[in-house]
Amino acid sequence: MYKRNIYLERIKPFVDKPVIKIITGMRRTGKSFFMRLIADYLKEGGVKSDQIIFIHMDLMDYSYLKTAEKLHEYIRDQSENQRKSGQRTYLFLDEIQEVEEWERCVESLYASEDYDIYISGSNAHLLSSELATYISGRYVEFSMYALGFTEYQQFMQREDADKTETFHNFIRLGGLPALYHFDQDVDVIYQYISSLYNTILLKDVVKRNKLRNIALLENITQYVFSNIGNIFSAKKVADYLKSQRINVGFETVQNYLAHICETFALYKVPRYDVKGKRILEVHEKYYLGDIGMRHAVIGYREDDIGGILENIVFLELKRRGYSVNIGKLDDLEIDFIATKAEEKIYIQVAYLLATKETREREYRPLLMINDNYPKFVLSMDTLLGTDHQGIRIMNIIDFLSDN
Repeated sequence: MYKRNIYLERIKPFVDKPVIKIITGMRRTGKSFFMRLIADYLKEGGVKSDQIIFIHMDLMDYSYLKTAEKLHEYIRDQSENQRKSGQRTYLFLDEIQEVEEWERCVESLYASEDYDIYISGSNAHLLSSELATYISGRYVEFSMYALGFTEYQQFMQREDADKTETFHNFIRLGGLPALYHFDQDVDVIYQYISSLYNTILLKDVVKRNKLRNIALLENITQYVFSNIGNIFSAKKVADYLKSQRINVGFETVQNYLAHICETFALYKVPRYDVKGKRILEVHEKYYLGDIGMRHAVIGYREDDIGGILENIVFLELKRRGYSVNIGKLDDLEIDFIATKAEEKIYIQVAYLLATKETREREYRPLLMINDNYPKFVLSMDTLLGTDHQGIRIMNIIDFLSDN
């Protein structure tokens, strides 16, 4: 069994500490499995099985626990023996967003000091609602993502296989952990991912936000999927849809995009003005929570390889714990400005650096930055030569493998 140690190591310092551990991420990225790993880690440390309560709110077994009161009553009943004996109960609540006003239940349990609480959710609205003030300042969030390339190699048991061949599979299939079960059959995998896409749209977007125009949502989603790696605005999407005789205002497009981003299936990445040192309000980029979803929905398009590679690098940066922006420097673009604590790196992503013009285009904005933070140009080239004026020239596969 492959353990996602990158996440396990991050959460270990918070075990048995007086904070609620909240695990967020897109559906099927492994949150439930990760919570089981945490429970196994606790058992290895001496915690008894009857001290652990695991509730998966998506299962019919718990369908009657849809209010804060009923969930609270159930948990108190299940942990009565532990409370009487003075033992802590380790509480795992999976897909907690299915419970109405769940925050009141969790806040009450937390206040009792009888529980070490771990919860997961597939919606960013989980922590942005007014009710979330109940647990404000009492939780720490851990974001989970689809498998990175190194994880994909280990998960698919391909550590000894040719890296380039494995990476090409990774580009086409994405990094959802369930791929392990499908024997690399592209048609079957895309059918599975399409089903996941429909679940996210219908359950996490349409139902949760009470949207009526499903066709419009699908049109907006397909536009974004087709423009991964391109800068655009909600107005540009609205103008495109109007050209297709679909009348919609940019405010509606903006709202629909926000709803999709709440599911972690899509990430909005704002632009940062390097000279002005400020976040710009318009013309952002969007990247997918898993690149395989794009291929399953609109088909694999080899001509879009530049945007696909950008998406993969973006997710790797997020997986490593960076906050990510795209950069603007005068009229030039920097693909990624990634920051973490006092650390900062600049990254350009290109498919190939085959021509002098391409190399100069990628180098130029990085050479204009007047600081000493690391700067990278990543590509699929294998004969890279030497670094250029302090810019590290690196193969994308090597970068993704450099954990």
